[in-house]
Amino acid sequence: MARKAVIARERKREKMVAKYAKLRAELKAKGDYEALDKLPKNSSKVRLHNRCQLTGRPKGYMRQFGISRVTFREMALKGLIPGITKASW
Repeated sequence: MARKAVIARERKREKMVAKYAKLRAELKAKGDYEALDKLPKNSSKVRLHNRCQLTGRPKGYMRQFGISRVTFREMALKGLIPGITKASW
């Protein structure tokens, strides 16, 4: 499980990106790079990192489910993800 502070920091970045998205798009369209430079660094979308919604794990993230591979495996084995079964042949 990731530290609570790291998860909170990522949530804060997500809010900031949403807040400045429209303004950033307008400034980019105008080509006003000086004004873009004055915006907060964390308002840029490229600074976001995908994390597991349940544990906050940054690596092994599966976009389709929004969770890490470890959490996915645990949930799949318990039958918590509909339509997912363990392969055996």
